[in-house]
Parts: sequence; structure tokens; C-alpha cells
Amino acid sequence: MRDVRGDPDHPVNRGALCAKGALLAPVLQTDDRLLSPIARDRRDEEFRPLTWDDATDRLAAAIRRTQERHGPHSVMLYGSGQLLTEDYYLFGKLAKGYLRTNNQDTNSRLCMASAVTAYTLALGRDAPPCSYADIELARTFLIVGANIEACHPILFNRIKARRKADPDVRVIVIDPRRTRTAEIADLHLAPRPGTDVALLNSLLYEALLAGGVDHEFLAQHTTGWDDLARGLSEYQAERAHESTGVPAQDIVDAARIYTRNSPSLSLWSMGVNQSSHGVDKNLALINLALATGNIGRPGAGPFSLTGQPNAMGGREAGGLATA
Repeated sequence: MRDVRGDPDHPVNRGALCAKGALLAPVLQTDDRLLSPIARDRRDEEFRPLTWDDATDRLAAAIRRTQERHGPHSVMLYGSGQLLTEDYYLFGKLAKGYLRTNNQDTNSRLCMASAVTAYTLALGRDAPPCSYADIELARTFLIVGANIEACHPILFNRIKARRKADPDVRVIVIDPRRTRTAEIADLHLAPRPGTDVALLNSLLYEALLAGGVDHEFLAQHTTGWDDLARGLSEYQAERAHESTGVPAQDIVDAARIYTRNSPSLSLWSMGVNQSSHGVDKNLALINLALATGNIGRPGAGPFSLTGQPNAMGGREAGGLATA
């Protein structure tokens, strides 16, 4: 392999590559890369080379011994989000069909479990109700807890191109840090760590005050709005400022942009998901989309960004033990 090139016909990257993809060839061609199996019987021994058949037999025998002694659930299989969906299907067949254990888990346990739970609670299914194609149709981008310039550069460039093509497009970034992503924002809200839910609920309350709540959509497609609305007054912008540190006027301005310059697309990643209150943050973002009707139409929706390329595919193929 001499180099790696993007596929110009692919609907997501359109021929572009991030640094990981562009540098894949030299990563795979390092002198110290392990190209064949090695093994040792004790830790104080030197490794010795094995054939692939010997390595497979050795692993299978170890699994068999363990299950014979301790039962089928004494073995766990853990998969990476780098696997293709078809790989995950076979992975599941091995775990659940042959080894007879449900102990099959994935990287989603770490990076996406909060989104999985929130989507399931709010929408009944673990799946974002939008797609990358919505980027070219959105008029407002709400980016929360994600430095996509560094971590999702292909999507970041698509947002920049969308912004350049339409002068009315707006970008709001919520992040305690002033990242490269925040540098393109029309409005950067930098809350104190741990106050994300209060800030997002404040955006919803100020959207309500600005007339941005879609009551017809709520009546036809949702339940529980009245219960949620009763507690929103606690998150008036001035009060939210006291806990979050974000200027009240910035909260008001962000809410008005999100509701009046729609369709609006929310994008978030590990800064939201990997948190002790990750489910609450996800639900607050989904509630904001539902209450303002920014869901189920082109260019709009609550869109969680995965930390690995096929975390979603792994879950769809049964790669999450609790799914």
C-alpha cells in the first residue's frame, strides 16, 4: 500500500480524507508492526512465532476450557467500532449462536451509551432521526461538546461550505473551550463544566418566550410537554447565567437563532455523551428539537456524532449487550 485516496463518489467524504485516513499507509507499513501470531506459555518466556492455524486452535481451546469449567457466560467478546456491519453480524453469530453467551459488547458502551438510552427513551428507537445529507439543508447548526474541526473534519468542512454558500446560515457552538470549531461560530457559549443541562433547558425556555415552540407539532406528535413546560421557568436566562456563567443575552440570542433561523441541526459528540449526566444532556437536546419542530424534516434534527466510524452499525447488528 503506497497511499490512500478518498472515494469521490462516496456521499459522506466526497473524496476528502481526514488525517487518519490520509496517513493510514505509513501507519500500516511500520517496521515494528506484528504481521503474524506469536505466543508464550508463561510471562517469563520469550514469544515464539505461530502459524495462523496454530493460533486459532490455541484460542479456541482456551475458550472451550473456560466455558467447560465456568459456563458459557464466562467468556466475553468486545468489538471495535472499526468493524464493518457485516463483521459485526458474524461476531454476533459467534457469541450468541455458537458460544451461547450474550456477553458481546462494543465501543458504544463507552462513547454512545448515553445517546442510545436517550434516543430510545425519547423516540422509541436507537437511531438519529437525521443524516449527513441534512447538512446542506440546515440554516442553523448547534454544535455542543464537539470539536468537529479536529475530530470530524470532513463534516466540519461541509458545514463551512454550507455557510459560505448561504450568508443566512448561522453556527452556534457550546463548549467551555475556545476550540478551532468555535472560531467559525456566530455565537460561542462557554458554560461552566457540569452546567450543560441547565443551559440547554434555558435555551428551550427562551425559545418558548420567543414564540419558537411548535405547539401544533407537540400536540400531534409528542407527549409530556405540559409536564416539562411547568418546570422551565426555573431556567430563565438570568437565572441560568448564575449557574452556567454564560451571559443571559447570549442565551436569548442563541434561542432566537435556533428557533427563527430554522431548519436547525444539533450536532454533539463525546463532550455530551461521556458524562455522568450524559443521558440528561442528550434528552435536553432532543427535547429542544421536538419542542421547536426541528425534527422529521430536511435540514433539522438532533444528531449525535459517533466516536468511531461504525458504532451505529455495531449496535444495529446486536453488538450492544443490553440492546
